Amino acid sequence: MKLILSIVLFGFALCGPAQATKVLVIGDSISAAYGLDESDGWVQLAQKALVDEHPDIEMINASISGDTTEGALRRLPAALDRFEPDIVVIELGGNDGLRGYSLKKIQENLITLANMAKDTDAAVLILGMRIPSNYGAAYTEKFAQTFVDAAAATESELVPFFLEPIAMDAKYFQRDGIHPTAEAQPLMLELALEKLNTMLELVH
Repeated sequence: MKLILSIVLFGFALCGPAQATKVLVIGDSISAAYGLDESDGWVQLAQKALVDEHPDIEMINASISGDTTEGALRRLPAALDRFEPDIVVIELGGNDGLRGYSLKKIQENLITLANMAKDTDAAVLILGMRIPSNYGAAYTEKFAQTFVDAAAATESELVPFFLEPIAMDAKYFQRDGIHPTAEAQPLMLELALEKLNTMLELVH
């Protein structure tokens, strides 16, 4: 009996505790829940929505308001080393576009970010953005296409426009007209969950 118990305990020691399935979100104010309680943001809502089917899920929010793809290039390597995520969600580029940055450079940065994550064997989801039409039709259309092309180049999953469910309704934006309200977060979350659920099935 003691021998059997020793073998069982040894087996547990070898296996160790169950590893969490980690989803790292690297983004800007849209994911940092700007102007809201963090618990009302879509990332925390994702944790609550996913935990029933994925009890080991751990959503890690590494988003910073005002961040750009350039800033994320400096931050992501350390985050990958620290958290060792299974999935990386990239929600960046909006601030780049609002500042009129080079579309070529934005796309290059998104591709580099995705490849950094994939080099650690993480799956990647890119959440695309759009910018106001007053930037000119040519720039705004090419800006939206930047996310599509970056996802295709890196074989990443893509939500073409993360704010699509709320974009045409002012009631879902805070007084600045840019940042989504708490009421908007569940609607945004639906788009991310469609992709995340499928990706989580594959990493298990």
